Amino acid sequence: MRETSNPVLRNLPKGQGGYATFGTGIAGAATQQVHQQHDAQPYLDQRADTRPLTIDDVVTKTGMTLGLVTIFAVISYLLVDMTATFTKVGTETYASYPLAMPLALIGGLGGLVLVMIASFGRKQDNPAIVLSYAALEGLFVGSMSFIFANLVSVGGPGMIFQAVVGTIGVFIGMLVVYKTGAIRVTPKFTRMMIAAIFGVLALALANIVFALITGSAPLTNGGPMAIIFSLVCIGIAAFSFLIDFDAADQAIRAGAPAKAAWGIALGLTVTLVWLYMEILRLLSYFNRN
Repeated sequence: MRETSNPVLRNLPKGQGGYATFGTGIAGAATQQVHQQHDAQPYLDQRADTRPLTIDDVVTKTGMTLGLVTIFAVISYLLVDMTATFTKVGTETYASYPLAMPLALIGGLGGLVLVMIASFGRKQDNPAIVLSYAALEGLFVGSMSFIFANLVSVGGPGMIFQAVVGTIGVFIGMLVVYKTGAIRVTPKFTRMMIAAIFGVLALALANIVFALITGSAPLTNGGPMAIIFSLVCIGIAAFSFLIDFDAADQAIRAGAPAKAAWGIALGLTVTLVWLYMEILRLLSYFNRN
């Protein structure tokens, strides 16, 4: 039995493992780390009262969640663009985007709070929390997309399209890898992924502290170290999908109730947003003036 590094999926019921069987069977388990039987008991006790989770539930709820992220991302992007102000100084015209950072902060911090509530409050199957997270994360994604594509770089909407296509491509590719069993999701693999995620988090925090002290951020300044760091983050995010798929597979085979699909959708959305932002960041390095 494996425990997930994705905190959203950690409290879902666990099956007996397996790989390359995403969406098979009628029952279901959860994500990436080892849990005791009592963690799954609340779900198991409900199986007599609710229908079991199916792959259609996972696909539907994930589609709804990602759809809401997309809608609010578009709204956020357009709001940032339409509220721009322009000031002419001599022969130069300077643009200001007053909503860019507020929307990014509201969406990012609000989404983080809801993920924490869902994870540690065991409310990951609450549709109101999941959909609220999707809306807030959409505000974050849209505003940050505008910043990366138009302020940090000159990539524009075309760069955003490339990032979306890249994210979809990686997702499909890792799903094929999982279904074919090319990489097995074992306890050792999961532990390695957890260590890698914590390592990346530690480096990111160190980069912030270093930037505050010296005014330079070597992991995000677009230089060689920043490019390598982005590639590492993209790789870790991509391989995290394998553990997310395995969690959903276990949940389906373990007989989790249908509402557990909301938690799986939330976990997959968290990983997808992370991957998209890392791809967008990497592309911005190659589209700077």
